[in-house]
Formats: sequence, structure tokens, C-alpha cells
Amino acid sequence: QVRLVESGGGLVQAGGSLRLSCAASGSIFSANGMGWYRQAPEKQRELVATIASGGTIHYADSVKGRFTISRGNAKNTMYLQMNSLKPEDTAVYYCWMFVQISNYWGQGIQVTVSS
Repeated sequence: QVRLVESGGGLVQAGGSLRLSCAASGSIFSANGMGWYRQAPEKQRELVATIASGGTIHYADSVKGRFTISRGNAKNTMYLQMNSLKPEDTAVYYCWMFVQISNYWGQGIQVTVSS
């Protein structure tokens, strides 16, 4: 069983920055991928950024050049540095991990960008 807990969300003005953190616990040694997704009101959940087990990173076009995903040295932590935030980045952000054959999700954390 894998448990994911996000932190670091909040309210920020447009152009500002936030750093999201995800702490993982449980059997994560065989994780095949991890990343961040987000869901805005009345929209489908969408990919923000992912890291594959081999280290390949993928970003959604909408966040390229502004967001940076990274893993902590302890490997049970993951971060999303968000710069130059826009009102359209407002959403609930979810930490995601794929372990063996299962998807795991955090509870989500609100990010609100005011104009």
C-alpha cells in the first residue's frame, strides 16, 4: 500500500511562485512513474508533469518553462516548483505514483492564483 500526502498549496497572485511537495510512504521502491496532475472546477483531471523510473521527464505544454518537477534525495519525496503562475493554473493538484500495476493518488491540494 502506498500513501501520498501533498503540501505547499495556497493562494498566490499572478506572476508568483509556489512549491508543492509530495511525501510518499509504503512500498514505493518499485515505482515505475510519479508525477503531478491537476483538476480545475468543471474540468477533467489533466497531467501536469511526470517522471518515469528511468528519469525521463514530461511536462504539459501549458506549464513548460514555468514548472519544474523533481525528486528529493530520499526518493520518497517529490516536488513541483511553480513559477510565473497564471489564473488558469488554479486547480486542485494531485500527487500520483504508479507502483507495480496500481495507480496511487494523494488527497489533493488547492492552488489558487488571483489576477
